[in-house]
Amino acid sequence: MKQRPIPALAMALALVTAPFAHAVPAHADSGFRVDDGRLVDAAGNDFVIRGVSHPHTWFPHETGALADIGSLGANTVRVVLSSGDRWQENGAEEVAAIVADCKENLLICMLEVHDTTGYGEDPEAATLEQAVDHWLRIQDAIEGEEEHVLVNIANEPFGNDEATNASWASETSEAIRRLRAAGFDHTLVVDAPNWGQDWTHTMRDGAQEVFDSDPHANTVFSIHMYGVYEQESVIVDYLESFTDRGLPLVIGEFGFDHSDGDPDEDAIMRHAERLGLGYIGWSWSGNGAEVAYLDMVENFDVDSPTPWGDRIIHGPDGIVETSVRAPVYGAER
Repeated sequence: MKQRPIPALAMALALVTAPFAHAVPAHADSGFRVDDGRLVDAAGNDFVIRGVSHPHTWFPHETGALADIGSLGANTVRVVLSSGDRWQENGAEEVAAIVADCKENLLICMLEVHDTTGYGEDPEAATLEQAVDHWLRIQDAIEGEEEHVLVNIANEPFGNDEATNASWASETSEAIRRLRAAGFDHTLVVDAPNWGQDWTHTMRDGAQEVFDSDPHANTVFSIHMYGVYEQESVIVDYLESFTDRGLPLVIGEFGFDHSDGDPDEDAIMRHAERLGLGYIGWSWSGNGAEVAYLDMVENFDVDSPTPWGDRIIHGPDGIVETSVRAPVYGAER
């Protein structure tokens, strides 16, 4: 989401059969992988993300949040981390504790580095290269957790600067190659430019190139849907541009309102369910005053849901209605 106030600013995935087959490397059997355009677990079971973003790096003492999110039926939590370039770094020991908390609450843990938000337009934003440096520093915390952890390399790492965004595909591909060379076997998740909304269709048009750059063929694309996605036809066209090609996509952030327009959350959720795509809503709580309407609960209190929280959790095509526990955790809730 664009320009979230500090301290609080501010999948889901699964897809259709590809018209072509990618060979699945043997090492991918230890965790999540992309198989013919779908996110599957080590046993080959489809996994459709139904999740919530949690702003951990700005609210590290809200230690009950993951239990609360899990109690409402989400199968995934997207956890905001910092590389230390803009906020307090979340180091390996802290990240390991977050992963353990996710597992305790039967949640798949999508971890993301937020310092990169709006690079090329926001002068304070970290680079994609700096985000990868952070992943290398905390690698020990998530090594061996490929069944439980998805690595969202960087949040919205390109803003709206046209010259900077021209390198989205090449820089994203290089980030993937660096992580693979370092031994990361996890499913990787990469965000679109334009503050995640891809209104220039840079990710849409370059997705195949980036997917092919991954020697593990295990990368998922993440679109953030806010004011660009006010019309149902625009939503459908974008989602189907990936599913029709068998390319893996997650709606990595979305809301029911925003400063740049009024996203059609009903259409987003309905078509995600129709297409077997995952989604992750922004965000659990703690948003600044300008975007407080995007809090799902008030003051991190699970018993005080907001209208947005009620909609995404209890509404049609919402989390309660459609979420299925990840097979790695056993039987459904």
